[in-house]
Order: sequence, then structure tokens, then C-alpha cells
Amino acid sequence: MRATKSPLSALLAGIVVMGSTLFAGCQTYDFEPVDPLSIAQTTVEDVIKAKRSKPNVMLLVDTSGSMTDPVNPSSALCKLPSGATCGGKDTPCDTSKCPTRWSDLQAAMGPFLANSGKLLRFGLTTYPVPPPDSTGSATAAESCAAATAVSVRKDLPASGEDDDSLLAHASTINTLIQSIPNAGVGMPAGGTPTSGSLTFVSGLASFNAPDKDDRDQFVILLTDGLPNCNFNNAIEGPSAECRCTFDNASQCSGSYRKAGCLDLDASVQAARALRKDKGIRTIVIGFGAETNNGVGTEVLNAVSDAGEFARFQPCTEATQQTDCGSGDSCDPSTRFCRRHFYQAGNQQELAAALEAISNKLVIKDPCLFKMKSYEIPEDPKLIVVYVNDKSVPAGADTWELTADGVSFKGGTCEQLKASRPEAPVTVEVRAIRKH
Repeated sequence: MRATKSPLSALLAGIVVMGSTLFAGCQTYDFEPVDPLSIAQTTVEDVIKAKRSKPNVMLLVDTSGSMTDPVNPSSALCKLPSGATCGGKDTPCDTSKCPTRWSDLQAAMGPFLANSGKLLRFGLTTYPVPPPDSTGSATAAESCAAATAVSVRKDLPASGEDDDSLLAHASTINTLIQSIPNAGVGMPAGGTPTSGSLTFVSGLASFNAPDKDDRDQFVILLTDGLPNCNFNNAIEGPSAECRCTFDNASQCSGSYRKAGCLDLDASVQAARALRKDKGIRTIVIGFGAETNNGVGTEVLNAVSDAGEFARFQPCTEATQQTDCGSGDSCDPSTRFCRRHFYQAGNQQELAAALEAISNKLVIKDPCLFKMKSYEIPEDPKLIVVYVNDKSVPAGADTWELTADGVSFKGGTCEQLKASRPEAPVTVEVRAIRKH
């Protein structure tokens, strides 16, 4: 991104709105943000490193007890004879009739790992550490144990970039996920020790391998609840300062006087340390109603921002339901959705979130700069392309606008193909379009 930008010399002098017709006049290929009623500007930027090795992606999956809650608790099929809702170790749901968060996660993970397994180098860590018998009683320490070595169900591949071996590795991870039952011994149980688990994965030897500087590295934090279980929390309950993560604030006492309080600061610090100290970015997926409102949005936004892989989704107020999704809205001052993490409420939404993330992580065709359909202007004259901060006009040896976005040609394409981690190429596209 250039440090200084000249004004919109197309005058919008070159763009006049009359009724429903958009006319283009003189133009100098340097758009600036504008705000007429019928015009919007899209700016999309990427850093191309075509020769970079396939990324490491550790799935850090929440297996707390609430993962056995129904996806749709209001469904009659999720009700017990008493009228209560099923879920948990004592009254598990029949997932053939009442899908739970865990059963929907299992359903979404299979296709995701099959489709992305050869493109990304996956690992799987779950948290908290399962108590000795997840169907019985557990102490506070057992329920709140952050991830340890036994939580690493499958580490990142020790070596290899070939498609077949990576796909087999991902298939094993899927088998492990499917083997965790929704009820009985080994079922999801316990709290949500997010900060300690993020800190644990940062120290994995596989994230610190000799080739770590040759590939991007990520943690996908998939959680359905608020972080807690920090016995070193600076805040104690019950008190006004303690935002208790239990249904009843009085439960944040005794063994849970610290561990029951919201563990926001330490979770943010852990994600920030991953990025700053290890170069590992944290991607956050919130799964379930608790993460889609109020404190949930506040916390997961903060962790996403600290992990430096926030979801910045362009939007307009008129189309915010389509752009931003359920429970989110468009910030008119930034024209981005207010939620910075990926949110899912069911199998389909989780599958869509995983696919969107995968599309951002995989090493793409460096010569195709994909754009969403609404980002592409009707007239190619209303788009400007920069390569390494230099304006590049369309042409047979540079680029052309297609239905998929900007397709680079000839020498410019070869420049992108030759990019590598120590010599990346920055591409920026600006387009002016109707709302």
C-alpha cells in the first residue's frame, strides 16, 4: 500500500451519475475513497509468494462439554419428556434426530479435510485435556486442563509436500475427529481453557521445524464458548469485575473463583504472542449462539485481531444481511462487517466458514487475482491495478479483466510466478462500482 495517495483525479471528474446511468469520462487510474449515493469503491490487496511451501495449519478444536448441546435447542426433537433440552453426559442427544454442535462439526470436517488435505499441512489438537472418565465426575483441575502433549491427536506432518501423503495425513485426522463420541467415554467434556491451549501449541516442535521460515503457519481456533479455566486469572469472583462464564454468577467461587471468570486478556495475549514470537497467525471460528452476540463477539473479535487473521468483509448497509451474515451488521464508517471472526451456527455455515478460510490459505494460481462478482465493475475503465505500488495498464503483456477477476498475462504473470518469501510481489486492485 502506498504511503501517500493522490486525490481521485477521475474527478469523479470522469464519473457522473444521472438517474440510473453511469458515464465515464477522463480518468487517471488513481481512485480514492468516494461517497456519492450511487457509487462505491472496492480496494483489494494481496501479497503474492508463489514459491512458498504449503502452509502448516494446526486445528485447535474445542471439545468442552457444551459441544454436545443441540445446534437447535428449540427443536421438539431435542426435548426430553420432562420438557428439558438434551445435552451433556447425563442426557445426551440422539444425534440422528437432534444434531449437536459436535455432530455437526464432525459432518463438516470430513468434506473440508478431503478437499483441502492435499493443499495444506494439517495437525489436530483438542482442548481441554479429557478427564480420566469424561462421563463421571471431574475435579476443577481436570475439567479445566489446557492442552498438553496428550491433546495432540495428530501432529503436523514431519516432512513432505506431495499431495498423496498430505491427503492421507488429513484423512487420519478426520478419522480421529469422527472417533470422538457424542456420548459415553471420551465424549466432549469440561471447560474452555483457550489461553493455555494457545500457549501450548506455540511451543510444538513441529511449529518450530527447520523449514518454518519457508511456509506460512496458522492455528484455526474452533470454539463454541467463552474462554475460561485460567487459575491464574487476575480477576476473582464472585465480583463485579468477574464476568462469570457460568449460568449463575455465584458459581464463580470456590475452586472456580478465578477459573470461572472470563479469560479475555490472557487469551488475547496468547494469540498476540503466537504472532509476534512465532510468526503464527490465529484464525478464529465461533460455533454456536454463545459466540454470536454480546460478550462472545467482543472476545472473539479481540482474539482474531490479536492473531492478525481477522475477517474483514466488505459490506454496505443496504446489503449487510447478505454481506455479513446472521447476527452481524455493517459499520458505515469503515464499510466492513463488525464481526472479525468466522461465525457458524450449524453444519452448513461451518462448512462455508472452513471453505472460506481454506481459500485464503492455499497457494493459489498467482496469475489470477480473484474478485467477488459484486467487486467487479461493469466497465474495465473503472478498475486500476498496481503491482509493487506501480500502476500497470491493461494489455496483452500485463492483465485483463475477466468474469473471475484480474487475469495477469505475459511478463507480469511471470513476475508473479517468480515471487518468493524473500521477494514477494504486492498486488492491489481498486475498482469503482455501483452499489
